[in-house]
Amino acid sequence: MYNTTLNTSPATIDFGPNGPVLNGEPFGWDIVKLTDRTFHILYQNRSYSAELLDLNVTEKTVNLRINGHLHSIQLKDRFDLLLEKMGMGNAAAAKVNTLKAPMPGLIVGINVTVGDTISKGDSLLILEAMKMENNLKAPGDGTIKAIRAQKGDRVEKGQVLVEFS
Repeated sequence: MYNTTLNTSPATIDFGPNGPVLNGEPFGWDIVKLTDRTFHILYQNRSYSAELLDLNVTEKTVNLRINGHLHSIQLKDRFDLLLEKMGMGNAAAAKVNTLKAPMPGLIVGINVTVGDTISKGDSLLILEAMKMENNLKAPGDGTIKAIRAQKGDRVEKGQVLVEFS
């Protein structure tokens, strides 16, 4: 089951053995894929032309143009609903402002400088701990605001190493 918001209207979609169900009612439609981004839909003896404008899997959003009208759809699956129920609905979208040391160790390398633009997964620092070098990577996209450790520094678990803006 999915909870959706189509433009500003809430809806519930479920995919059962007898086909899709929209807000508890069977949704009988015929859809034909014309290209990777365009579709022809027949619903209640009416014809619709649909074009996929944007699909963001991370944010679970879809932007469509149906018969010339723009529609934005936000999807929430059962896991999103469970996180929301537990008060953690925005946890995935929360912005990370710092990189902290995951364990005590020695900074043996710094791969960035203040002002650098970084992408998620970029190598920021090398932390030596328990005779192993650990590559600390960027948790998201951003810009380096400050570096709070220098090469040769001993750091403690939880110590802020890098700040992002």
